[in-house]
Amino acid sequence: MRVSKQAAAENRRRILTAAAQLFREHGIDGAGVDAITRAAGLTHGAFYSQFESKETVVAEALSLVLDEARESWARDAGGKSKSDVLEGIIDRYLSPRHRDSPGAGCVVAALGADLARQPKKIRDLATKRLDETLEVLAGLLPARPASRRYDAAIRLFSTMVGALILARAVEDEGLSRRILRTAANGLKRSSTT
Repeated sequence: MRVSKQAAAENRRRILTAAAQLFREHGIDGAGVDAITRAAGLTHGAFYSQFESKETVVAEALSLVLDEARESWARDAGGKSKSDVLEGIIDRYLSPRHRDSPGAGCVVAALGADLARQPKKIRDLATKRLDETLEVLAGLLPARPASRRYDAAIRLFSTMVGALILARAVEDEGLSRRILRTAANGLKRSSTT
């Protein structure tokens, strides 16, 4: 039975959403087609009617979540001062809620090591989307030459990602919160200068 274009588009979105969550929770190699279709509530046939391979799903799922994150940060900027927006991004990113939600959180923090082992097509996509994310952050930093803002955005994002990874890795809740708080406070102080 043929599926309508609308149903096919919905199935595609369900597969990408499920894949993105599973990849962030279990790694790219830890989430196979079986798990993705099960989480999406679909069959292998629905999967392969939409995607030629798991690699295609990886690329599109990464693109989807990186675009959503970048667009969310850009939307946050509406009507607020740049420093308020940046502080909000730092606070949300380095929060216990984000730490405790890897399946819905930052794909870079969840999959950074996995991305380094992916085929060129996926690494190229991740590179492009990371560059776009850094540009958004650079645009929120205090006025200075553009190249310095971009470098500051690299430091900012690298610290946020690293702190989130460390906060997720430790078993001690107090230490985990301290990592998040210390990184957030340091970034807020350094990003205003």
